Amino acid sequence: MLKFSLRTLFYVILVVSLTSCGFHMRGAEDLSFNSVFIQGNTLVISKNLNKTLRTNGVKVLDSAENAELLLEMVGEESEKRILSLSGTGAVNEFELYYRVHYRTKRVDSELWSQVQTIESRRDYTFSDANLLAKQDEENRLNHDMQSDVIRALMHRLSALKK
Repeated sequence: MLKFSLRTLFYVILVVSLTSCGFHMRGAEDLSFNSVFIQGNTLVISKNLNKTLRTNGVKVLDSAENAELLLEMVGEESEKRILSLSGTGAVNEFELYYRVHYRTKRVDSELWSQVQTIESRRDYTFSDANLLAKQDEENRLNHDMQSDVIRALMHRLSALKK
């Protein structure tokens, strides 16, 4: 009986501490539009962005006719820089960048917003001895950066007011 009450007490303390610190599960974004038309040629982010918008209850339309918001993906960039070298001149660390440039326009507005940029950056160590593992790590980091940019874009879109 005592074991059960200690376990219950532990769970109660855990729940109270999580709720008191402001923790809550990530839910759908509260967007002020129900339909969007995405234009522009961004090959990497477009598929995941469409999926995220649909998950949040937004219709992604094939034309701008009935869309409440126009989202133009101006461009995206991926960049890989050498961060540090060893004493023999071999690469020790790389720095990865991923940027997306976009602008928005409400249907009832005549003007587009200024082009805005969202950027994500990651560092990782490199080793020729673990070439395949490091290539896999780089691919995972690139995917994580794209996910971060989509989350940031959704957050910015949720800040748009009617």
